[in-house]
Amino acid sequence: MRKMLRNNLGLKLLAFLFSFLLWLIVVNIDNPVMSKTFSGIPVIVEHSEILTEQKKTYQIVDDTQNVNVTISAKRRTLNKIKTEDIIVTADIKEMYLDSQIPLEVVVIGYEGSYENAMTNPRNLQIQIEENVSKTSNITPMATGKVRDGFVLGNLTTDPETVTINGPESLVDRISKVVAEVDVSGLAENTTLTSQLVFYDEDNNVIDQSRLANNLGNYGVNILVTLYKTRMVPIHVDTSLAEVKEGYSISAVKLAPEEIKIAGPDEVLDTVDSIEIPAEKFEGEMVDSRTDFTFDLAEYLPDGIQLADSMANSLIVTIAIERDGTKNFDLPIGSITVKNLDDDLRMNYSKTEDLEVHVRGAKESLNNLNIERMAVIDLKSYQKAGTYTVPVDIELPGGCYLEGEVKVEIVLEKKENGG
Repeated sequence: MRKMLRNNLGLKLLAFLFSFLLWLIVVNIDNPVMSKTFSGIPVIVEHSEILTEQKKTYQIVDDTQNVNVTISAKRRTLNKIKTEDIIVTADIKEMYLDSQIPLEVVVIGYEGSYENAMTNPRNLQIQIEENVSKTSNITPMATGKVRDGFVLGNLTTDPETVTINGPESLVDRISKVVAEVDVSGLAENTTLTSQLVFYDEDNNVIDQSRLANNLGNYGVNILVTLYKTRMVPIHVDTSLAEVKEGYSISAVKLAPEEIKIAGPDEVLDTVDSIEIPAEKFEGEMVDSRTDFTFDLAEYLPDGIQLADSMANSLIVTIAIERDGTKNFDLPIGSITVKNLDDDLRMNYSKTEDLEVHVRGAKESLNNLNIERMAVIDLKSYQKAGTYTVPVDIELPGGCYLEGEVKVEIVLEKKENGG
């Protein structure tokens, strides 16, 4: 029996094969082949210089710049693979249909240790365009507010232009190039650095990731020039204004009477006032109170600007009076109100002074003050509403009103006895 067992080679081989098969079964049950998907793997584009040499550029489309990779391998191997081990490449040399590039996957450190690796999608989608250049002026812009007593003067960029290179469709969208600096708190001329921002015609910011320019990442220098400010009076010459017969100019009012200007010191020190010349009123017939509007910016000396560019409007009011009369401006707040119903409250529709013409002897008119003489009596106005009521002015003897004086009031019902 022993001899038979020792000499039976076939039986031994059969036992070995059985043991090996049993081992394979156990191993495959314990470490089976599995699949795992890794998401968001970036695609590396190779040999893009092929397009650059042809003065062309490309854009990845359909969101294929990141792909999912599914790897099949033994469980123990698969559990060791990390996202950073996976390299996905797209070789432009392999492009077909002028837009499709097959994707290749390599798992670094596990070559030959996995059964397969597949991407989804299978190809990188690109769009090829001509590569063009465009030179644009740089527009400097400032944010913030300089220190009190100064205004922003000139902004000068260095350099003044930039040459932009990139896909034709993207370069053609560029409408303006802006360099923005923050001037908050500045009190002297300063050079600041700014990065460029590209805008389209709808004022939307254009992504520069696919664009290049001749200034690189250094941006531009912007020289910020500040001007000192000062207040100066406004002088108006109305000597050539024409007044209808029997009347004369009684008053000329300016709004504003002075203005803040700014400019270089050597120019600012020479300006004592802003002058509106008589020629601006020549041929103008004034037959009642008349307003004239001027743009102050037109009357500034060379090198001078308004400290506030929005405060450029000057209103010149010319009031006239009949010979032997005098015009008075009556503040409505000086009018005494009588017999206002206890259940009503009163407001004036307008807050402007009332124009009152009084006739009398010159000496009497020169000494007259009507502000404490005006009264409105509301005895006849007992309901809420808007009314035009006469203004009674108690003038001294020898003085008379030239026409009736009226004011518009609004009466409202008080709520809850308030």
